[in-house]
Amino acid sequence: MKRVLWISLLAILAFALILLLRFPASWATHWLPPGLSCNQISGTVWTGACSGLVAQGVKIDNASWDLQRLPLLTGRLAGHVEMMQGTNFVRGDLEAKSGRSITARNLTLDLPLDRAMIPQLPSGLEGHVNANLALLRIENGVLAAVQGDVEGHDIVTVDQGRRLPLGSYRVSFPAADGSKDPVGQLRSLNGPLDVQGTLRLTRSPPGFIAEGLVAAHPDASPQLVQSISYLGSPDAQGRRPFSVENTF
Repeated sequence: MKRVLWISLLAILAFALILLLRFPASWATHWLPPGLSCNQISGTVWTGACSGLVAQGVKIDNASWDLQRLPLLTGRLAGHVEMMQGTNFVRGDLEAKSGRSITARNLTLDLPLDRAMIPQLPSGLEGHVNANLALLRIENGVLAAVQGDVEGHDIVTVDQGRRLPLGSYRVSFPAADGSKDPVGQLRSLNGPLDVQGTLRLTRSPPGFIAEGLVAAHPDASPQLVQSISYLGSPDAQGRRPFSVENTF
């Protein structure tokens, strides 16, 4: 009798383990947080995919994930995540701890500058951004640490129908311990302006401060030359100091 009981218990445990490992992702749709919806889910909660993903009104199209099991034992959710919208993508290794701490490693992305996707962007700004980040950490909704390169290409400002090309830029963030605001080295890659400076991502209030030196190239438009002439007197190399800050 005892042997039959033990065999039954082992069978139940085996069934529970198989169910846990192969728990269909479609069964968990009613657990999705508010503002997140998915037209079709396939695979399991551990390794699956979602098509027709919409997050906070932003259409992302497709997402896939491959989660690790062991981190759950320490209260962490970790795994590889990819999101696609046409040819645009975000992919990386994510880890979420209890509370509001999210860490991304080996994060790559290629996205348009679109306020529909990034509401914090200034209005009238167009272009494309790509990034290759070894580390990105968000704590309580605030960017706390970043390491790697972010590039903005073919940046254009649009004001009352007038388009003003600004060129392409790179910000390189060195390794940091996370105890201070992340500061990256800012420089122009091409375009009508020569820019050298820094970009500091502030925590309180959340935002950024960009400052440095800027000079117009000979082929810069008269409108752009006039705009930077208000920044102050140029130095011997024709560069003028600038400082721009904003909050999110």
